[in-house]
Amino acid sequence: MDYSKISFNPYSLIFIFLAFFLPLESLAQISSDSSRYYRKAIISPVNPNDLPSGINFFTKKKEKDLELNDTLNAIYDLRLLSIAEFKIGNNFNSENHIVEALNLIQSIPSKDTLINSRVGIYNQLGRIYRASSNHVEAIKTFERALLIANKLKDSVIILNNKANIYKDQLDYINALGIYTILHEKRLQLNDEQQLAMVVDNLGYVQSKLNLPEALPNLKKALHLRENNHDLTGLHSSNTHLSEYYLDREDTVTAIFYAEKALNLSTKINSSSFKLNSISHLMNLSNNPLIHEYKRLNDSINNAKQVAENKNAFLKYNVAEEQKKTQASILLQEIESRKRLAYQSLAFIIFLILVGSYFIYRNRYRKAKIEEIYKTETRIAKKVHDEVANDMYKVMTTLENNSGIDSKIIDELENIYTKTRDISRENSAIDLRNDFDLQLNDLLLGYKNNKVNVITRNLSKMPWNNVTEHKKSAIYRVLQELMTNMRKHSQATFVTLVFKKEGAKIQIIYRDNGVGCDLFKKNGLQHTDSRIASLNGTINFESKQGDGFKASIII
Repeated sequence: MDYSKISFNPYSLIFIFLAFFLPLESLAQISSDSSRYYRKAIISPVNPNDLPSGINFFTKKKEKDLELNDTLNAIYDLRLLSIAEFKIGNNFNSENHIVEALNLIQSIPSKDTLINSRVGIYNQLGRIYRASSNHVEAIKTFERALLIANKLKDSVIILNNKANIYKDQLDYINALGIYTILHEKRLQLNDEQQLAMVVDNLGYVQSKLNLPEALPNLKKALHLRENNHDLTGLHSSNTHLSEYYLDREDTVTAIFYAEKALNLSTKINSSSFKLNSISHLMNLSNNPLIHEYKRLNDSINNAKQVAENKNAFLKYNVAEEQKKTQASILLQEIESRKRLAYQSLAFIIFLILVGSYFIYRNRYRKAKIEEIYKTETRIAKKVHDEVANDMYKVMTTLENNSGIDSKIIDELENIYTKTRDISRENSAIDLRNDFDLQLNDLLLGYKNNKVNVITRNLSKMPWNNVTEHKKSAIYRVLQELMTNMRKHSQATFVTLVFKKEGAKIQIIYRDNGVGCDLFKKNGLQHTDSRIASLNGTINFESKQGDGFKASIII
């Protein structure tokens, strides 16, 4: 054997050193530290990898504990695995871990030493029932846990979860009764995380009952959770605050908190949290198609729940059945395929509805813009053909009548000029050919001995790639800005700079006029609506004596 080719891994050397020279107590401490680290990753996840890494660690630990016949630790491992899978959204796996833990408990002769484990396992099973909308079994399981709970902390958690069932059933009075009792025990809790949980749920129920203490309690819970960096708790707080403002028709603030909750669900890496956040954001939409999607999706999920019939005590006989039969394995495979089929169907329906919504919105917006353009053009033609022409005929007749005061003729001429200007400002635009030349002619038409108009990069813009709707809006908005300048600003200098910003066009207008009161906008009321109809933006900057600026992005 050629020993010169043997390579040494430094990490292996470190492990050999630890194994031979460290006492067994030190190695046990290392294992204990790892358990505490990954337990925290599951109970209070901070990073997206916390839950998956916790599952990986305790899966291996459970297998090792079972090999060593360490049943107590194996039960502990299974409980944490169930909590982690539940947070990710894998309720099926979460339930299997609970069933396996209950089987192990049945195998131990003396169960008095397992009170804390049994309390935690029943509480987790109740949460799974709640997630499955099996409220009757959930309450029974929570009450079963309460019968054996001997610590205030455990009792608070279980009672809080029981009150959550009443909250789900919209029975806010019963829920309020439990939350209020728990809140009165807050001085005995000495646990800010539990206190935040109770205060948040209390505030939520109070908000549904329109009680004045609701918002202060919701914000207090949010503050406590921010101080403790409790991401799962912050997700709940932001969701409840969003619903609080939604109930009071403050959609802007509701969306703000809902988006914060969605960001937290991504950070926690929980599918169930993310689905809840997206579902809540859908509730904030005014689009009937999205609400129809939610209704169909909820209906499919309910049907899926019935098909799965996933109930730990009904599906498994914990006291007697110790092994899974081949039939149960096949049943799981069938249920898994059903679940996949329902999810695929829901996704297809979602894509159809979203696609239909955007097509409908785009067509509606285009039709609306075309209608406005046709209306403006029709009015302009009518003003020119009927009002202006009739006015001109009257003026001609009066000019030939020597007895008419010249001031009256001058006034009529002013009216005729205004009528002609209105017609020109709303006349038809040729949007297909040489748009840059037409726009240049429009802008330079406002140039005279008193006003100098300068444009930059107008001819360099890719006008051929711009839709007719956008060209029309740009033409009309600049026409309104220039007309406003001529009538009100007393400007002597106007600049218009055109820029390409990605897929959008930016236009910056400036003049050196007297400025204006932005609250009045001096005849620019229509510019906002024109730009907004194309999902663009227009911002005004001005103050008396310091010129006027408008920035357009379309």
